[in-house]
Amino acid sequence: MFNGFNAGPIPPSEAELATQALNEEALYRFPSFDADAAVMLGLSLRKRFRSSSRHVKVRGMVISIQTIAGHTLFSCTVGNLGGPDGGGDVSLDSWACLEGMIAVVRRTGHSSYYVEKGMNAMGKTQKQLGIQTDYKINGGAFPIWLENAPCCPIAVVACYSGSSQDDHNLVVTAVRDYLKKIGRESVPAPPSTTMTSMGTSMGTGTSMATSIPTIMSMQHTGHSHAQSQRPPSTEWVRDPASRSIHDYDRDEQHTQFESDYRD
Repeated sequence: MFNGFNAGPIPPSEAELATQALNEEALYRFPSFDADAAVMLGLSLRKRFRSSSRHVKVRGMVISIQTIAGHTLFSCTVGNLGGPDGGGDVSLDSWACLEGMIAVVRRTGHSSYYVEKGMNAMGKTQKQLGIQTDYKINGGAFPIWLENAPCCPIAVVACYSGSSQDDHNLVVTAVRDYLKKIGRESVPAPPSTTMTSMGTSMGTGTSMATSIPTIMSMQHTGHSHAQSQRPPSTEWVRDPASRSIHDYDRDEQHTQFESDYRD
């Protein structure tokens, strides 16, 4: 589309960003996931944030990895919650925001960024969709799916620093690079979004006005998935089951990760 002689590229629409987030969920799936994997992934997130320019600007972040049932596998704060002057690197409500984002993933089975962008594409607010205020519609919480378990996510990895897009990108990049390391093979980057119609990009003709209210009306992830053999994320995008990730030697993996993620 013509956008003027000196104008830059047209930024992706909210619907296109939602489609890209959906593709990421289908592409980045784990061969297995346990407490050790959660620690390694959490340390990777921490190191990435500390080595980024955002650490200088926003200073602090909270990170949590939990099972879908609510058991904490990894949790840390990057920065201080407060000081003698009452200030700090992380706001006092950061953990409440993070838990609200994780609750969105538990309820929908989708990343909080996908739900946020889908809601924006509909032109609706959280109140208009009847979403409770304890759900935080903000990017940064991502579902951890197993390749051989399509019924529901096994866990949620999340971080919060206040920037929806930056937090989502940080989590997705950490997940992608973790899968590269354990698989000893290339993990594809998510395809760029080129569709302007959400229904067309999903390949089902289902509009966001239909799909997002349906997702948000679920009582919890298990009920919706029990009605179908495939999770919502793979009904609309390519199923990555054919992408195998080779088994890996755990001891060798831990040695490499500890070296990579140690400050």
